[in-house]
Order: sequence, then C-alpha cells, then structure tokens
Amino acid sequence: MLWLIRHGETEWSLSGAHTGLTDIPLTPAGEEKARSIRDKLAGVHFAMVLTSPLLRARRTCELAGFGDQAQIEPNLVEWNYGDYEGRTTADIRKERPGWYLFRDGVPNGETVEQVGARARKVIERALTANGDVALFAHGHILRILAACWIELPPEHGKNLVLGTAGIGTLGFEHCTPVIDRWNC
Repeated sequence: MLWLIRHGETEWSLSGAHTGLTDIPLTPAGEEKARSIRDKLAGVHFAMVLTSPLLRARRTCELAGFGDQAQIEPNLVEWNYGDYEGRTTADIRKERPGWYLFRDGVPNGETVEQVGARARKVIERALTANGDVALFAHGHILRILAACWIELPPEHGKNLVLGTAGIGTLGFEHCTPVIDRWNC
C-alpha cells in the first residue's frame, strides 16, 4: 500500500499561493498538524519512506516520526509553477480570465504531463519495496500520483483535493489499482 502524506500548512498554502519549488517552512499550526500525523500512522510499519527534498515535506516527515527512515526522492518535488510561483489563482485570473492550472498550465514551468512522468517514476520506485511505502510530499504532485496510480491521465489529479497534512492510501482490489482512503 502507498501512503500519500501531504505536508503541513505553510504561509503560502494558507493564502492559496502556488508553492512549487520555493522552500518555505511550516507555520506553527502546520507543525502541530504534522505532529498529529504520528498518531494517525501509529502501528504502521513502512518498508520504505520517501520524501520530497523540500523543507516543508521533510519537516512534516520528521514531526510525524519518520525522519530517521526517510530517503530523499527528487521526483516528489511539487509542480514547478514557473512564472506563477507564489501567485494565487485569483491574481493570475486578473491577467488570464478563466485560467485553470490542470487545463492551461504555467508559463516557464512544468506541464501536467511532465509532473505525471515524475509521479510514475515514484510509483515504480515504491513498487520495488516489500511492504507499505510512505510518500511525504505536496498537494499537486500527490494528486497527480494518485490519478496515475488508478490509470487515469495526470490531469485527472484535478478531481482529488488533498488538504494540508492530509493522508491518502493507494492499494489494489483484485489486482486493480484503487484509492483506498482519501483526506484521512
């Protein structure tokens, strides 16, 4: 089973700003929510723990109690939002009315297909583990990863909102990839 764990709250996630590669810390509330993940994962043994190299994911992993097991996985970084890094959807729509990230993309950043290709590489790596795998990362990469897991195109991550410090699990039912739980 794959356990998808989104990092705790940051100032930018709180404001709705697109936070891709900017390395910002958790807020105090984000740190508290990250600590609460420890209780939610109590008793779960992970054969592999992977984390984005960005501080907010690594810190969430540490506060959840898995920092000593964690391996950095570069493909778990968040979507590179290019020129829209640090901007809110409302702000972007002043220049591009009706803009939607999963449909319209970002100038000078990654396409949804590129993020999907990275997500598939993470899935391939996770499937080499002999047991459950924890993935500590970011909202959009984890949503896209879940879409790829259930054999949908990466843009279908648009349908899977994952809140800060949210947990989702991916598994199999009769050999079919499924989403077991979401936003736990």
